[in-house]
Amino acid sequence: MDKNTTIAFVLIGLILIVWLVLNSPEPKPQIKKQQDTTLVTKRNEKLKKEKSAVIPKVKKPAKSIKKAIFTAPLKPAKIITIENDLVKLELSSRGARIRKYYLKKYKTWYHNEVKNPNNFYATHVQLINYKEGGDFNLLFVTKNGLLVKTSKLDFSSDAKNYIYKITGKDSLTITYTYKFGKDEYIQKRYTFYGDKYNMKADIIFNNMDKLISGYSYDVLWSHGINFVEKNSVEESDYANADAYSGGELVKINAKKGEPVTKELNGKINWVAVKNKYFAIIIAPKNPSDEGGAYFKGRLVTLPNNGEREYYSASLKIPFNNSNFQKNSFTVYIGPIKYDLLKSYNNNFQALFSFGSFLGLSFLIRPISEYLLLPLFIFLHKFIPNYGVVLIVFSIIIKFVLYPFTRQSYMSMRKMQLLQPKIKELKEKYKGEQQRIQKETMKLYKTYGINPAGGCLPTLLQMPILVALWELFRVTIQLRQAPFFGWITNLSAPDVIYQLSYKIPIFGINQISGLAVLLGITMFFQQKMSIKDPSQKAMIYMMPVVFTLMFMGFPSGLNLYYFMFNLLSIGQQYLINHKKGEGGELVPVKNPKKGGGFMSRMMETAEKQAKTQKNMQKKSKKSHRK
Repeated sequence: MDKNTTIAFVLIGLILIVWLVLNSPEPKPQIKKQQDTTLVTKRNEKLKKEKSAVIPKVKKPAKSIKKAIFTAPLKPAKIITIENDLVKLELSSRGARIRKYYLKKYKTWYHNEVKNPNNFYATHVQLINYKEGGDFNLLFVTKNGLLVKTSKLDFSSDAKNYIYKITGKDSLTITYTYKFGKDEYIQKRYTFYGDKYNMKADIIFNNMDKLISGYSYDVLWSHGINFVEKNSVEESDYANADAYSGGELVKINAKKGEPVTKELNGKINWVAVKNKYFAIIIAPKNPSDEGGAYFKGRLVTLPNNGEREYYSASLKIPFNNSNFQKNSFTVYIGPIKYDLLKSYNNNFQALFSFGSFLGLSFLIRPISEYLLLPLFIFLHKFIPNYGVVLIVFSIIIKFVLYPFTRQSYMSMRKMQLLQPKIKELKEKYKGEQQRIQKETMKLYKTYGINPAGGCLPTLLQMPILVALWELFRVTIQLRQAPFFGWITNLSAPDVIYQLSYKIPIFGINQISGLAVLLGITMFFQQKMSIKDPSQKAMIYMMPVVFTLMFMGFPSGLNLYYFMFNLLSIGQQYLINHKKGEGGELVPVKNPKKGGGFMSRMMETAEKQAKTQKNMQKKSKKSHRK
């Protein structure tokens, strides 16, 4: 391995370190938890002032609304439980809200620690903030300026039972109604399906044009999504709110400091709140050009450097001031699983994060979306164990990258064989740096060696390797997927020893078995590649740095790179010991006159040095005169 190649590898390592440092958790100021009473946009405040001044007050309806909201005693909330093949959920009569939402196929990170493993409610992921009473509410302003949020209203339902179970192609519809007067009411009608994560929600206004002021109402999701992973910092890194509009995904991400807010106007296809593996999406059936969306997010620090991000999202829906209006929505609450989200044909799959390493998402996403992820899903159809899938995956990727790695290893091998001749040149022309460089380039021409030949193939591989890096960190299929032995969760580090302190810079306090194995394979790779005595420090430095870096990474990612390194060692060994594969130096019959890019660089540098010397001589002569 020549000096340029070594520098390239060091730069790649430094880039990865800088990226990790930039994405590592920072101490964040403690933000006091504020009670989220209403999600009121600036347009609503303006609307109240304008409409109360322009539109005459309707006294009777206004009094009935005020009495219903502020003076009527609240009834005990009635809970309806619905179970299908994928979820078990609860609806509450208070606000006709979704109160709880359990995913039957996904368990909590602590499910093995629960005293009663058969306790469904204690062992399965639940995504709704039920401590706030649930979510999915409406917000509007009355003609006398009152702000109405339906979470405060007691709805009545047409349900005849409190427990329902549906399966397969079955469906179930439950209607909640709140009456403001004899023929003035709001309905929230839910339709559930036996084999889906989503539901259909119909919002119906009957004779509400006499009461509602303005030209719009809001559909709210006020309390975000529950955090359900052990590593709160990593989960928070992937948490945000989103809107899909105009064929593009708009992300809202809270950082340290003040809460973030964002308002969008125009046609909104859907809004969403998400954490690392799960999302809540609200999509209007017929988005309007006169619609809009509003978001609010905040970051909260937790003990032991933990953190949470909470987001509220609202859709502005045009109100047509007629005596009857019905708007329909798809409400998806479930996993961020690419093929599942894509099946809805509404660009839900845009939520899937393929990474944006160094701003290269335009290159990384297509590689992951159209090549790597489909291959990963395809392999699992035949291989049930995801650990084995990763091993087979690494073999296939190694085969695909073989032309690049072969050229890289051959070039590095030739550079190793050339080192004795370069050493002779250094001794022969000791102190004459320009002459040494010139004679070295002649050697490269004679034997047809490209000094950058070992570096460029590696750089060409980087988009695929980085795409895999990002993909395996967010793929929900690896969540809690076991491999064997101590590797019980491919989405988390395979900890074999817990330290009582944190290693400086890297911030880790655990030892990962696969990270150690990865470091060992990297050590052997370096030892096989580096023969220059002046570069021997690299044999030890790079494996140690990368081992510490990978200690906190998911075991699935480490398993892939460990296998990839093993295959690379085997490939490099064969090239180093096979004749005709870079195992010997053979002079080229017709060396290129131009000498390539590196040769031209050296010639340019030599000319500049001569020019500088001539200028120095002229300067000395002028001083003497």
